[in-house]
Amino acid sequence: MNKKVIFQDLGYMDYKETWDYQESLFKAILDIKINNRRENTQLATPNYFLFVEHPHVYTLGKSGDMENLLLNQTQLAQKGASFYKINRGGDITYHGPGQIVGYPILDLDNFFTDIHKYLRFLEEVIILTLDEYGIKATRSEGETGVWIDVGTPFARKICAMGVRASRWVTMHGFALNVNANLGYFDNIIPCGIRGKGVTSLNVELGQAEVPLGEVKDKLLKHFQQLFQANFVEAVGQ
Repeated sequence: MNKKVIFQDLGYMDYKETWDYQESLFKAILDIKINNRRENTQLATPNYFLFVEHPHVYTLGKSGDMENLLLNQTQLAQKGASFYKINRGGDITYHGPGQIVGYPILDLDNFFTDIHKYLRFLEEVIILTLDEYGIKATRSEGETGVWIDVGTPFARKICAMGVRASRWVTMHGFALNVNANLGYFDNIIPCGIRGKGVTSLNVELGQAEVPLGEVKDKLLKHFQQLFQANFVEAVGQ
């Protein structure tokens, strides 16, 4: 089993460009697995972990409802936002500046073949990271992602999640609000869940801005520990 994970911080990148890049890595891993089965070989499959910050964009998962987007095409353009229907699970969400988006593209045969456990581990990475800032974050039963003040009238989501998996290869991932412009969430029913708010780390800490690099370092540390992974920098970074 190959527990090396090739890490890339893509910086600020268009959503569609990043999606296409994810798909290319995802397909390359699948091709190796399919060929191993066909040729009875055992070539190692690579794993990747991408960080990225997107321009304003709304994405709708394959089980999502278009009615959860509260803007038409003209209004989207006025907001400087784009919209995509995509092939992950989950409903609608927003990505934008000040948000850390993490895309693990893993062959779970290298770790454990359990999608439920995989999602819980991703949530735990976020929970442990927020705990370092003194924020008690938890799961909300039946709702993927990470929340604060679950079970109270003030419940609010700080991290959304949605993944795709095929032959135990994953793509898409999580979006953690760090210094996000929360006004953009007013244009959707986040994840199709009514009556619950959305928050950002800087808001919870009462700070104008939290250093993204600092948060990324904590996320990588906890991911590495939970998945017992070994990060290697992508060649050329």
